[in-house]
Amino acid sequence: MCYSTSRCCEDLLPAYAENDLSSLCSWADHVKFRYPWSSALHYINTPDDLCTYSYDRDCKDDSGEAGRCVSGAIKNYTSQLLTYGKSATQNQYNLTEALLFLSHFIGDVHQPLHVGFTSDEGGTQLMCTAEEQFYDSNVAEFVDAINQNITGKWSNQVKEWEDCSDNKTTCPDKCASESITAACDWAYKDVTEGSVLKDEYFLSRLPAVNLRLGQAAVLLAATLNRVFRQS
Repeated sequence: MCYSTSRCCEDLLPAYAENDLSSLCSWADHVKFRYPWSSALHYINTPDDLCTYSYDRDCKDDSGEAGRCVSGAIKNYTSQLLTYGKSATQNQYNLTEALLFLSHFIGDVHQPLHVGFTSDEGGTQLMCTAEEQFYDSNVAEFVDAINQNITGKWSNQVKEWEDCSDNKTTCPDKCASESITAACDWAYKDVTEGSVLKDEYFLSRLPAVNLRLGQAAVLLAATLNRVFRQS
């Protein structure tokens, strides 16, 4: 039994994480070779040029198996974590891995091109370029800049980002809809197939990427608070 979200996370994190969940938020990317079934859980493919998302239509893997997308994964691992502290059910799951998958996938569902047209490749290059160009690949500084915005210029929006409708514990479908809208408004806008993206493209899209990362951080914290409040 734990009495706060931080204590619950500490209980589930491996010792080498030194009680720092953020240090393992990329874990799910590193285990794709160990768990090849997890690759399809990082993204959602939507119909090209449609700019909308539907769980029933879009949440499936390449073979058509329903529920195998990042939104379905978030729902699954949230449900697993809700067994924490309930001895009759929690032992059927690896809750450490559930926590690490959930933390990563909430980030993924907020990244516009992780919910994007089937023909593109997920959009991770924009993130890498921003980190290298503005923070010399120093992830800590990148994270600190986003945290400052959360407590500063975005602070009046935090409550809205935290909330899920109908008292749901998590709300990945809402996030997925926001991401495909952002992809069409920013990532795909004025881009033609085969074109070389230059600095102007990255600089003009960076605020949208940073905003989505801030929203992801806020929703992850709120989701974990709701999960462990029920444990």
